[in-house]
Amino acid sequence: MTVEENLPIAIIGAGPVGLAAASYIIKRGKTPIILEAGDEAGYAIRQWEHVRLFSPWKYNMDKAAVELLKASSWIEPEPEKLPTGKEFLEDYITPLSKNTVLKDFIKYGSKVTAVTRLNTDKIRTFGREKLPYVLKIDRGSDTEFIQASAVIDTSGTWFTPNPIGSGGIKAAGEEEHSNKITYGIPNVLNKDRAKFEDKTIAVVGSGHSAMQVIIDLLELQETSQTTNMKWVMRKTDLGNVFGGGKDDALPARGEIGMKAKKAVEYNRLELVTPFLINKVSMESSGDSKLKVHGFKNGQNHHIEVDEIIATTGFRPDLEMLREVRVNIDSSLESVADIASMIDPNIHSCGTVPPHGVEELKHDDENFFIAGMKSYGRAPTFLMATGYEQVRSIVAYLDGDLEAANRIELDLPETGVCSSNLSLNGAECCAPANSQEDVSSSCCTPNRKTTLVQASPACCG
Repeated sequence: MTVEENLPIAIIGAGPVGLAAASYIIKRGKTPIILEAGDEAGYAIRQWEHVRLFSPWKYNMDKAAVELLKASSWIEPEPEKLPTGKEFLEDYITPLSKNTVLKDFIKYGSKVTAVTRLNTDKIRTFGREKLPYVLKIDRGSDTEFIQASAVIDTSGTWFTPNPIGSGGIKAAGEEEHSNKITYGIPNVLNKDRAKFEDKTIAVVGSGHSAMQVIIDLLELQETSQTTNMKWVMRKTDLGNVFGGGKDDALPARGEIGMKAKKAVEYNRLELVTPFLINKVSMESSGDSKLKVHGFKNGQNHHIEVDEIIATTGFRPDLEMLREVRVNIDSSLESVADIASMIDPNIHSCGTVPPHGVEELKHDDENFFIAGMKSYGRAPTFLMATGYEQVRSIVAYLDGDLEAANRIELDLPETGVCSSNLSLNGAECCAPANSQEDVSSSCCTPNRKTTLVQASPACCG
C-alpha cells in the first residue's frame, strides 16, 4: 500500500538492515527517519567487534546501500574476505552512515519505547488504518513523539539476551550474581582477558556463539594453563550441535563447529550435558566461587565456577509494540508467517526459503518487523535475509507490487542437512521425525520467487 508523502517512514535501529531499508526508501524518492538508541550506527555490532563473521563481505553488503557508497570515495572490500565486527563497522556501516545522504536522516540517542496509532490504542478498529503511527522516543531527560506513515522495526535482539535458567526465565540468584555472568561473546583474548584468565568458566549454550567462546578460551588456555572450561548445554543429543562441518557453504562456520567437536573429543574441556540450570548461589560474601545448581539426567547436580558466560541466544523486545496489532508466533516470538520456516523444533535444515513483504505483514497496515528481530528467538539469521526483507517491504510501500513479490535470494547452505539430524528418512527440509511430504514443508515457496543457493542441497 502506497504511503502518504508528507510523513516519513520510520526505521527503528541504524544497524545494517535498518540502513539498507533507508537506502531503498531514498532510492524510491521517499523520506526515512532512522531512530538509533546508541551513539553510532551499528551500535550493537560494536559490542562484538572482536568477532570474525562466518560470512564473507559479498553476503554482508546490501545492493542499494552499496550504490550510495559508490557515489562517495568508498573503497569496496574484497568480496570473499571474512570481516571482523570492527572491520564491518569501519569499512561499511560507518561510511554508509556518515559519508552518504543517510547521515541527514539518522537520529542518534533516540530510543523508541513505544509505537502506537495517533490518539488510538490497539482496541479501536474503525478508521485506524487511516491514522499515522506515533513513536515515543526517549532522549535521556527528554521525551519526543514523532509521526510516521509506516514503521519498519529493525531494532534487533542483541540487548535482550536469554537468561541461563532452563525454563526461559532467570534462574534464582541470576540477577543477584550478575556481576559474574557475561551475556553474549566477551573479548576473552584482549579487553576482557583479566576477567577470565586463570579462572574456571562455565560456558552456557550450544550454538555457534558458544563454540566461538570455547575456541577463544582454548587459545587463552595456551598461555594460561589454569584456565578451565565447563561447557553447559541442555542437549540430550549432540548430533546436530556442531553443524555441517565441511558441507557448510560458509567454511568459517563449518570450521568452528569442527574445532569445538575436537576440543570435546580430546577432553580439553568438561562437557556438562544435559544440565538444566535453576539456581546460582555463593556460599558466602567472601567466596569467589559460584555454585550453579540444576538437574543432570534427572538428578540434582551442581558445578562450581568463577565466571559464567551465557551464550544462550536472544529474544525480541516486544514491550514497545504493545499498542500495535502485530502477528507474533506464540513460541518463537517471530513474525507469525515465517515461524514455520525457521522453527528449529521441526526443521532439520537451517536454510530458509525466500520470503518478503507477504510473510512479514501484520494486522496493522504498513507496520513491519525485519532483520534479526523478525526471527524472534530462532537462530541462523543471515544479514542477506534481512536485506531482501526490507527491499521487498519498501517496494510494497511504494506501491510496486511486482518488485515486492519478486524475491531474489542468494544464501549459503548450512550443510546441516548432511548431519544426523534428518531422521527416519525424512527429507532435509521436512519436519524431523516425520514422513511428511516435502511439498507441504518449507521447500515450497508460496509465490513467485527466484532462489539462488550458494550450494544447492535442500530447499532448492
